[in-house]
Amino acid sequence: MSEWSLQDAKNRFSAVVNAALDGAPQMVTRRGKPAVVVLAVEDYERLCRAESAGAPTFIEHLLAIPKGGPDDLFDRLPLKLRDIE
Repeated sequence: MSEWSLQDAKNRFSAVVNAALDGAPQMVTRRGKPAVVVLAVEDYERLCRAESAGAPTFIEHLLAIPKGGPDDLFDRLPLKLRDIE
């Protein structure tokens, strides 16, 4: 994602819009902090459809990760131990 200062985005707004239309969302900052993201209408509508269809948010997705320890996630293969002297 490209980042533009507000002043640069104002001066080169056509370039910001063209880049967003090419499929690369553009972040605009104000006083060095992220302020807005410019993205194509198709991308915005896709995100809205996913949200209204009940798609999980990123946080919900992370919280759905199994919480057991490493031994609880996968079944171990039975291995024959080797003899040691």
